[in-house]
Amino acid sequence: MAKENKPKITGKMLMAELVEEYPELGEVLMEEYGFHCIGCAASGMETLEEGAAVHGMGEEDIKVMIENLNELVEKRDLI
Repeated sequence: MAKENKPKITGKMLMAELVEEYPELGEVLMEEYGFHCIGCAASGMETLEEGAAVHGMGEEDIKVMIENLNELVEKRDLI
């Protein structure tokens, strides 16, 4: 059976879209990055970059987080 090609994680993804595509990353975002608002109403309108900035992350930290999330997706064979 062929794997479904899921989108690469970018800072422009809506938080809700990210968790919908990769539910396994919801826990990672909460535990490792302090995003305890994954299920809040703003997650449907806020991008990963915007959410990270609200949580006090700088541009470089956001870049590293996105790289780490994509690595997790690849390692866990979630794509």
